[in-house]
Amino acid sequence: MDSTSTQPTLDGALPPLEPASATVPGCAKVFVRDLADGARVESPFVVRDVARKQKRNGEAFLKLQLGDVTGAVEGVVWDGVEEAAAAARPGAVVVASGSFGVDARYGACLTVRSLRTAKDAEYDPADLLDGPSVAFEQMVADLRELIATIQDPDLRRLVDALIGEHGAVWGSWHESPAAKYYHQAYRHGLLEHSLSVAQGVSAVSAAFPGIDRDLAVTGALLHDIGKIEAYVARGSAIELSDAGRLQGEIPLGYYIVRRAIEDLPGFPPGRAEGVLHIILSHHGMLEHGSPVVPCTREATLVHMIDNLGGRLGSFDRIEKSLPGGERWSAFDRALAGPAYFATRGLGEAA
Repeated sequence: MDSTSTQPTLDGALPPLEPASATVPGCAKVFVRDLADGARVESPFVVRDVARKQKRNGEAFLKLQLGDVTGAVEGVVWDGVEEAAAAARPGAVVVASGSFGVDARYGACLTVRSLRTAKDAEYDPADLLDGPSVAFEQMVADLRELIATIQDPDLRRLVDALIGEHGAVWGSWHESPAAKYYHQAYRHGLLEHSLSVAQGVSAVSAAFPGIDRDLAVTGALLHDIGKIEAYVARGSAIELSDAGRLQGEIPLGYYIVRRAIEDLPGFPPGRAEGVLHIILSHHGMLEHGSPVVPCTREATLVHMIDNLGGRLGSFDRIEKSLPGGERWSAFDRALAGPAYFATRGLGEAA
């Protein structure tokens, strides 16, 4: 291990803290994407995750995931664990003081010397909480406009019953995130994702014969509805609920829509099968969590556009995390490779 590393030994002991190469005075915000090896940091972050662990000698320490609008960093607390644990609740805004290091074996980590609850005046929520690029009111207007184009009366009844202005799950649906991490993992993320997928399905359906456009748009709007019960969001901290862990978002979504269909008198069985099949198959493959694979044109289209929307959403997430001027990201699991942004850094001095 390099002598300047801030990474712990296996017993949790810390090497002497060498003079840092960069210092952030006071509580000035330092973004995750700008953390530099050797920097001393005192900055507000959102706690995205926390876990109590044990050293080999039995003493407790904390592993944290601290984040802001540009990404997340792993943190570790070796001393003052109880005080830190009291402040480090998922979703809480804290001021973390310590040193950041990148070790060849252990990776990047913020070794936290002290951690406390942040005061309101010490941070700007816009620095910490990510969100859609389009205003919420505009997304709602676009959604209502798209729903109005569904001509099939039964499908329209179903959509209105669930996510219409007075729909049964409208409140939770438009507030929910679309994912825990990889894409649109923020408030209104599910609305943003479902709307973009449905808009894409609507546009593409006209280019291919044989597609029931109303059915495909309905399925696209409702395909991820199970996420309202699968995720629990506390600020920018997103966790799987007990139901999400035990059942999964696809079975939860199937049940929500199936129950709504059964409450609609005279809903055609064929229409029910079409919508429910889209929900059950939208992950595309059994190994990706779908109990069945897409067997209809509409289900295939929704799966493909859903997958595209998720991948493009990953580019948005990655670009926010890149330091200024950087055009290549590190390997990203969602993309199975790095991302390249050709226009970043153009025109900057060499």
